[in-house]
Amino acid sequence: MSRRVVTWVSISMDGFTSGPGGPAQDTWLYEHAMQDQTGEYFEGVWRGASIALLGRTNYEGFHSVWPGITSDPATDPRTRDLGRWLDSVEKVVVSRTLQDAPWENSRIARDLEAEVKRLKDEPGRDILVINSASVIQALLRADLVDDVRFAVVPVIVGGGLRLFPEGLPASRWTLAGAATLAHGAVGLHYRRA
Repeated sequence: MSRRVVTWVSISMDGFTSGPGGPAQDTWLYEHAMQDQTGEYFEGVWRGASIALLGRTNYEGFHSVWPGITSDPATDPRTRDLGRWLDSVEKVVVSRTLQDAPWENSRIARDLEAEVKRLKDEPGRDILVINSASVIQALLRADLVDDVRFAVVPVIVGGGLRLFPEGLPASRWTLAGAATLAHGAVGLHYRRA
C-alpha cells in the first residue's frame, strides 16, 4: 500500500488562501489558526504524517517563526507539540531557486512530480502538503492528491490567491469527514473518489 498525499490549507468562504494584500495582511488566517479548536482539528491531520511537503514561501515563513514559538515557555502544549513535529519531521521543500534548506531534517526537491511519486512508493505515513496552494495545484494537475483537507473560515476576502483556480482538471471526491469549529469555521475532508 502506498503512502497517501494529503493536502491541508485554510481558505476564506470565497475560496482564497490569502487575500489581496498577501499573507502579511491576512489577520483572518492568524485569528483562525490561534483558535483552540483549529489546533485540535489540525492535530488530527499532522499526527498522521511523516513527511511535510512545502513550497519555498511557506517553508521560509514557517522556519522564521516556528522555532521561536516552540521554544517560548508561554506557548500552549498543543502548539508546542506541533512545533516539535515541524522541527523533527522530514521536510521536503519544492523550489527551483532555493539554494539552502537550513531547518533541521529539510531537503530541497526540484522536480515535484518525480519526488512525490518516489515518496508515495516508499513505506511510511502520509505526505502532508501544508498551506502551499501552488504545490497543491500542481499535484492536482498531476493527479497525485489522495485527500484534500481544508478549513473554510467564515470571512470573504474578495481576492488574492485562489486554492482552486480555473484550469484544474476535473476530478471527483467523496466526503470523508466534516467538523464545525466553535468560531464558525468548518473543517472538511475529501478523498479521491
